[in-house]
Amino acid sequence: MTRKDDQPTALDLPPVDPLPEATARYFEICEDKLGLVPNVLRAHAFDIEKLDAFAGLYNALMLAPSGLSKLEREMIAVVVSSINRCWYCQVAHGAAVRALSGDPALGEAMVMNYRVADIEPRQRAMLDFAAKVTMASATIEEADRDGLRDHGFSDRDIWDIANVAGFFNMSNRVASATGMEPNPDYHSQAR
Repeated sequence: MTRKDDQPTALDLPPVDPLPEATARYFEICEDKLGLVPNVLRAHAFDIEKLDAFAGLYNALMLAPSGLSKLEREMIAVVVSSINRCWYCQVAHGAAVRALSGDPALGEAMVMNYRVADIEPRQRAMLDFAAKVTMASATIEEADRDGLRDHGFSDRDIWDIANVAGFFNMSNRVASATGMEPNPDYHSQAR
């Protein structure tokens, strides 16, 4: 199959047409706030129930109140996506790190190698934990959680770090397996 220019993935899964009113409204909000409808949402639009579940969990993890800042959650998303080599999420969430931090170099460092980034020791500990969740979650022990506590993270924060890392491990695999393309606009944002 040849991909059409407007297809968010390599799969031929056309969106529900017309979109339900609530979904159309959600996409309008995305367009207003982001200037685009992220392709990850467009990709899910063939099955509104799954789109709603995906968006609900994403919004709860990434936008709801947390001891982690929005920037820190985006940093986790990029580090996990970098380890997994997820093209879509490295581009999309790298743009978010650039925008939230006001630092284009930080966004690039998160994508390429977070260990060279100029970040606080607390953030480094958080990202090291997220990397371990990604590469070897079965080896995490109390000492790893204690290391986060030593940097001032609460048990609720540790829960949030683990859940953000877990969510992006799942979504990276779906994006890569379906050939999901990042919206072209992400490449030039916040540079």
